[in-house]
Amino acid sequence: MAQKHTKKIYLYTRFERLWHWFQSLMIILLIVTGFEVHGTYTLMGFETAVNIHNYMGLFWLGSFAFFAFWLMITGEWKQYIPTTRKLFDVIQYYMWGIFKGQAHPVQKSPGAKHNPLQRLAYLGISAMLLPIQMVTGLLYYLYNSFPGMSLAPLAVIHTLVAFLLVNFLIIHVYMTTTGHSLFSHISGMITGWEEIYDTTRIEEWETKATKKA
Repeated sequence: MAQKHTKKIYLYTRFERLWHWFQSLMIILLIVTGFEVHGTYTLMGFETAVNIHNYMGLFWLGSFAFFAFWLMITGEWKQYIPTTRKLFDVIQYYMWGIFKGQAHPVQKSPGAKHNPLQRLAYLGISAMLLPIQMVTGLLYYLYNSFPGMSLAPLAVIHTLVAFLLVNFLIIHVYMTTTGHSLFSHISGMITGWEEIYDTTRIEEWETKATKKA
């Protein structure tokens, strides 16, 4: 079997990389402090965990709003438009093709940084799960301002979404190991440069122009 050669392309801007790691840190801190507030374990003490969780949640809300604004003004929101093109090819790849050494059916490009399955996942998380988590957390934080409001539904929804985000985090970390090498995707999110096969044929739908920062 002929060896496939790769080339590097600049895929992630400095702002995108900083936001990715900064948001990862915030989410991990929120998860750690959140489970301590629920009494799962004792790490830093209940009061400290509550304070960190509250302030980090408010800061996350503000920074997420800024990121959404950045997506709008740069045109990067187009990266999250869902598509069914090659969607089932990608699903089949992750189900068995990856274990047979097959090439990924959709290679990354500056105009399409996420494959069809990633687009659906990231859109669902960013447009549904994260807003639900932020709104329920904010209402929980401000419950004294709303006399008669029941905390039970908020707590259940907030905790359920937290578990869903933990599951996503685990899957996301695993998926970072499925590149050309074990750490190639992680390296790309650090340096901004990603590897693709030099014979990769980028299709028209994958090169929709987006304004680069």
